[in-house]
Amino acid sequence: MSVAPSAFGPVTSGTTASRPHLIVAALLLASFVVGFDTRVLSVGLPDLRGAYALGIDEASWLSTIANAPQILVSSAVAWLATVFGIRRVMIPSSLIYACISLAIPLLHDGSALFALHAVRALLLGVFIPATIMVIFRNLDMKYWLIGIAIYALRVPLSQSLGFVLVGVYGDYLGWQWLYWQDVIVAPLIALLLIVAAPKEELNVSLLETADWGGMLLLGSSMTMLYVALDQGNRLDWFQSGIVTSLVVGGGILAIGFFINESVVKRPWAHASVILSRNIGIGYGIIVAFTFSSSGGSIVIPSFLQNVAGLRPIAISQLYVVGAVIPVFVFITLAVYLQRRVDSRLCILIGLVAMAIGSLIGSRLTIEWSPWSFLPVVLLFTAGQSFTFFSTVVYLLANSDPKRATASSAYIQVIRLGSAELAVSLLNTWLRQREQFHSNILGGPIAASSRDLHGMINKLETLFGTSPRGSLEALSAVASQVRAQAYVLAYGDGFVLSFWFAIAGLLLVVFTGAMPFGPLHPDFEHNAPQAAPAAQEKALDRRAANDMVASGHTYV
Repeated sequence: MSVAPSAFGPVTSGTTASRPHLIVAALLLASFVVGFDTRVLSVGLPDLRGAYALGIDEASWLSTIANAPQILVSSAVAWLATVFGIRRVMIPSSLIYACISLAIPLLHDGSALFALHAVRALLLGVFIPATIMVIFRNLDMKYWLIGIAIYALRVPLSQSLGFVLVGVYGDYLGWQWLYWQDVIVAPLIALLLIVAAPKEELNVSLLETADWGGMLLLGSSMTMLYVALDQGNRLDWFQSGIVTSLVVGGGILAIGFFINESVVKRPWAHASVILSRNIGIGYGIIVAFTFSSSGGSIVIPSFLQNVAGLRPIAISQLYVVGAVIPVFVFITLAVYLQRRVDSRLCILIGLVAMAIGSLIGSRLTIEWSPWSFLPVVLLFTAGQSFTFFSTVVYLLANSDPKRATASSAYIQVIRLGSAELAVSLLNTWLRQREQFHSNILGGPIAASSRDLHGMINKLETLFGTSPRGSLEALSAVASQVRAQAYVLAYGDGFVLSFWFAIAGLLLVVFTGAMPFGPLHPDFEHNAPQAAPAAQEKALDRRAANDMVASGHTYV
């Protein structure tokens, strides 16, 4: 028995923008805000600790509170855009976000600091989901690949340029610019949307039949799981009652969400959205990509800061040359190939590049300088540009864009959840491997060790033979052992990144060919020679018929 399309979530449609270049500029800035603010906060956290006199625990919770609310609201943003329109959702959010970003560096009260960061994160959660909706609601089909490329560009660009900005702000302009950059950028987003975004009517009927329970259950469950992941490594996972309670509570709410979506009359995001083979495997590729990508984005800065002892500004040149400049070349090449070959080939190119970069990085030694990482950074930048962009195109090619409201909930959960899961598990892996290598390296060292005494005697020529000099010599030996343990652990991180890239390659093998549609490389050459409006109408009708026949919606 066929299931009516309305059973899977609301239909979304919009008005084509009259100034698409301004919409594209707004998308670029919105992606900039999300990617850079998330990266800048994580890299610049030590500077914020000093500015606000925060302890380690307080700083850790500040980071969690500044990110977790994103997932609370992001899954519902597509629905809000369908009901209220892009203008009503993004313009006020951008302006309020700018005001909060202006106020935070001026605060001296700890409670207000945490509260404003939470509100700021809620607003930050609006930008990326709204970006996806703008692409399909307000851009002509010929601009879709460009819009998706801008959406995908934020991943490699934010991880690299964000590090550069932290270095510049921390050493030259002041830590306040970690926030004040948005006082300039966010109002520009609002201005561009005021000028270019078409005015859309309020969807009253959809508002009256809203699945509030489903939205609340999904947002709350994912937020609890996100907090558990973010604090898990620091609190030693299930040895902590807080983490255990959050995981159990989040899991129960997630089960409640799926039950709710299966029984309510008008579900907001029916689970059938993720039951298509191509889309399910595509989500798996995103997860594998995120884990592999996190290896490069965490290991390289951690090595250069913890082992080489460098500040972000000293590392920024590596990212400018190896990532910031090349990323525009790579994403342009990815778009060019995407118009000519199947997305799966581009995904393979990206994952292979990341796998090779991981293999090179696994040969890490303590003598490596920032420029030793240049081939690794280049390969990871290429891999991120090709893989993420092409996977998003592949997922959307298997979808009916008119059903983006229902599927966007899962897209945002995968986007934020997989990134946080990757960071948390990789940090735990690095911590455990560092402890393992420390035990292995320190095991042969004993009070009677001749090698130890020989090394201390050599160091005493520098520190002196006094008791203080002997202690300093012993401390230098311990530091070298710990540094080498870090090096070996970071090498293991690259090994883990390699295997996740291989897992992504294996998943690609099981994907099917791209269906013919606006994102297919042959669409421009083989589409029926009809008026654009008629083509779009026919495609929408065929997509709806296919959806009903198969019993599910797509991404």
